[in-house]
Amino acid sequence: MSSGSRWKAAIKGILPQANIFIKNLPFRSIFGCLHYDRIAALEFESANPTIIKSIKQRDLLNTWLRLYARSRQIPSLEEYQPSRLSDELPDLVYMTVDRTQQPPRLIIDSDGTRMSTAYGNTGRGRYLDDYLGARLAPIVMPVYHECLKRGLPVYTISNIDDVYGRIVAYERMLMPFSEAGDVTHVVASLKTISEDGGFEIRNLMRGNDTLPTAKLRAVIDRDLFHRAPGRIPSGQIEFS
Repeated sequence: MSSGSRWKAAIKGILPQANIFIKNLPFRSIFGCLHYDRIAALEFESANPTIIKSIKQRDLLNTWLRLYARSRQIPSLEEYQPSRLSDELPDLVYMTVDRTQQPPRLIIDSDGTRMSTAYGNTGRGRYLDDYLGARLAPIVMPVYHECLKRGLPVYTISNIDDVYGRIVAYERMLMPFSEAGDVTHVVASLKTISEDGGFEIRNLMRGNDTLPTAKLRAVIDRDLFHRAPGRIPSGQIEFS
């Protein structure tokens, strides 16, 4: 069995089955070239891992960093085994990169409970840009394409109102994986938080006419290593 087959079998064993509705529409016919290219040109900040706000997302990233630091290469998905992974599955989305089309497209292999609830339905088995739709894809897809292009984690924060007008921060962390060479898989960790306390996550991304407002777009391209707490870097002296 190939590595890709073993990975898909493992995911199917963890996540519940869902109905698959595949709508294979041409990528550029959805947005139009000019609009998509204009949005894709937005700048991304250069950042180190401390920019991640969520402790759980930082833990997920630390596992990726440990694998990356061995040879400064994108790790494979099969070797990515963070602790307490099962606790994070509701907030994770696994995707496979389809490079038979240009620009490359992402197929949703699984979608956590949070994504399905926020978007109103499951996206499993669909192209991500189709699933997002014409309103959201021009805003969201450039983030994924930056991850594919750079082969590095990407982190964004966007604000969006729930159906009651409460502001919700939508924190997205993308981690790239590769079998050899180009990025072949992407794992997205999605977190939502509101300073108002409670909020309505159902149909959060589609429940009103207001589009998400980007607050932060960053590529994590500095300090790409994980130092365990209390560990002294090589070549440094500890003073008492």
